[in-house]
Amino acid sequence: MLSARPSPRSVLSALRQRPRALLVSVLTMMLLALVVRGADQSLSVPESSTAALLDTAHPESSEFQFVRLIYSSGMYFGGRQRWLTDWPEAEEHLIGGIRRLTRVNVGIAGERIAIMDDALFDHPWIYAVEVGSWLLDDAEASRLRDYLLRGGFLMVDDFHGSREWEGFTASLRRIFPDRPILDIPQTDPVFHAVYDIDDRVQIPGIISLYSGETYERDGYIPHWRGVYDDHGRLMVVINFNMDLGDAWEHADTPEYSLKYTTRAYQYAINYIVYSMTH
Repeated sequence: MLSARPSPRSVLSALRQRPRALLVSVLTMMLLALVVRGADQSLSVPESSTAALLDTAHPESSEFQFVRLIYSSGMYFGGRQRWLTDWPEAEEHLIGGIRRLTRVNVGIAGERIAIMDDALFDHPWIYAVEVGSWLLDDAEASRLRDYLLRGGFLMVDDFHGSREWEGFTASLRRIFPDRPILDIPQTDPVFHAVYDIDDRVQIPGIISLYSGETYERDGYIPHWRGVYDDHGRLMVVINFNMDLGDAWEHADTPEYSLKYTTRAYQYAINYIVYSMTH
């Protein structure tokens, strides 16, 4: 039978020992205390938590990292720039979902990378939110074009209505002035990479709980659009008139529909696996 936690007197006694013995004794007593505490509370450490600790110690062991794109917009929401919308809860919940639902070895924490950072090229998938107000200069557009043509994948999300569409496409045309923006057909592999998504539903933001509507502004109809390379690989997936980030962020909000969170997870997982395999 395990004894009780070490008393302050026993710890004080250990402190009087030689340095090496001190280290061994103190560490042993700390470990014993943790074991006893765990036994008292009848807790077990889930496998996912163990993996998370390993990833924290050895981030290079992760094969995929959630990357939020840093861009200039000149606009703010809630006192911070638009590219930070839904951070960090959105990626925290999505990363947890990826761990539960797939075998992808995903890093425990998301990253934030600027367009001109060379680290951008270390990642197959990047996420940009509130892109209706992004403002790319020529250098940033050229860098993103290079990234995408080399095999990168950009997911854009959470912008609504005709005005924000114009703001988004103004910068997208600087990236690809000669490539069309196309509606992604239902048969595209991106909708079948892991989940077969045959019925596409509009993913609303949390504002829908108050407005009673699944759309914002004049963004009544959801669109899944994209830009392809010369070989038919999808480089940019455009979730227009939708807010997948809110669906991830509010995955544990009881009032927010599980239907929307589930589908938002499925879209994201399909996009991620597609980016890693195409």
